Amino acid sequence: MSTLAYDSGAVLGRHLQRIRHAPGVVILTQTMPVNMLLFFGYVFGSALAMPGEEYRAYLVPGLLAATAAGGLMTGMFQASYDAQRGVTDRFLTLPMSRVAVPLGQTLADLLTTLAGMVPLLLVGLAVGWRIEGGATGALGAVGLLLLFRFATAWIGTYIGLLVRNEEIAGQLGAATFVLPLLSNAYIPAEGLPGWLRTVAEWNPISAVAAAVRDLCGNAAPVPDAAWPAAHPVAGSLLWSLVLLALFVPLVVRRYARGGE
Repeated sequence: MSTLAYDSGAVLGRHLQRIRHAPGVVILTQTMPVNMLLFFGYVFGSALAMPGEEYRAYLVPGLLAATAAGGLMTGMFQASYDAQRGVTDRFLTLPMSRVAVPLGQTLADLLTTLAGMVPLLLVGLAVGWRIEGGATGALGAVGLLLLFRFATAWIGTYIGLLVRNEEIAGQLGAATFVLPLLSNAYIPAEGLPGWLRTVAEWNPISAVAAAVRDLCGNAAPVPDAAWPAAHPVAGSLLWSLVLLALFVPLVVRRYARGGE
């Protein structure tokens, strides 16, 4: 375990160094959710039945959940970047744990995400969102968001190791922007047509967004909701743990095979 911790820490440091030399990544991570909050909250919000401040209070947890789901995109980029340049194959020649490289990468992504959430939370408070559930609920919400981000980063890493091409990863990454649109991140799912509401309520992003609203005291009961929407905290935990249990072994196996 100490070897795994040392190797993962070395890979983590490498990725943080790369981020430090590419500050545009951090700036984009921090400003994009804020821009979306201001755009959706003040432009699209005027077209919805919710009053502006009420909609912005609804939107902030949804954007936090969408940010957590962004691990899918960043995982693909990072893994395909290293695989295409042969970095992954060079790591395989070193006497280090096969888990260390993807673990270090996903942990670096987690730290970047945590830093990126701070401006969104501050702007959210400035535009009317409030934490009504107390400090314990807020910390629980952050923990759920980071766990889900960790899970989606492993999914993205697996896809990146499969495609091993930055251009393809970029195209797939752009397609992931559709996922929050098929959830309750931006609008309540109960207003959607029957089949689309079912898709939205079983979308893991919906469970995470609803869990953040619930833990922060912003949730309202949803009638006749699917199980993840009716039990969002349990649903979020279950989704995240199932995804980790499925994709961590897949990533380790795929990484160990290298370019085969």
